[in-house]
Amino acid sequence: MVLSSRPFARKFKRNDPVLDKIHRELLKSRQEKLLGSGKVSGRTFISKDCNIFTQSSRFTVVQTQSSEYVLAVSIHGISNVSLKSLLVSKEYVLAMVFSLVEYFFGVLLFPGLKEYLWVSNLGLAMVVIGEIVRKLAIVTAGRSFTHLIKVHHEDHHKLVTKGVYGFFRHPSYCGFLIWSVGTQIMLCNPISTIGFAVVIWQFFAKRIPYEEYFLRQFFGADYEEYALRVPSGVPFVK
Repeated sequence: MVLSSRPFARKFKRNDPVLDKIHRELLKSRQEKLLGSGKVSGRTFISKDCNIFTQSSRFTVVQTQSSEYVLAVSIHGISNVSLKSLLVSKEYVLAMVFSLVEYFFGVLLFPGLKEYLWVSNLGLAMVVIGEIVRKLAIVTAGRSFTHLIKVHHEDHHKLVTKGVYGFFRHPSYCGFLIWSVGTQIMLCNPISTIGFAVVIWQFFAKRIPYEEYFLRQFFGADYEEYALRVPSGVPFVK
């Protein structure tokens, strides 16, 4: 027995089950107080992460589209800019809706897939890098940058090879590809990550040759030399 003024005092052996139970109860109570919650569970953390990354994804999409529209207006004037400058199409909206559906079903059915914070941080880094690259492309090109492919040469349309265009012929496409895939990696969406990468790559793989046909018509040998020297910026697209 242990000397004590309190009744029922006893001496516990090592690994005593009673002492282990008391320890677990005290630890559980302490965790609940620290978290400010009556229940501790993995789903509580997952739910918080879901809200954070879902809101971040929504903000990222809205911020990208709205800032691009503002840039287009500041460069070309509001009378020369339409809602097409937001780069929103039915296919684009459907893709974003599908990605959110995949995200929420993933949270419900495979919550463990959403617990890899380093994957989400990698996606966030790609989003930031892609956004910077695309915005640099728009600002550097100035009035020579248009969202719609020009089939007729205009006086203000110049061949831009400086800045970010010294690294890629189509830095805006490169940035958008990185950004869009990054949004899905940020949400830990494996299906949408692959789907976005394939679909967007196919879109640019068809668009770049078509666009460069007219660029060669506009700038002739200058563009030929530029194309030989600088990569397109989209993988496997010459």
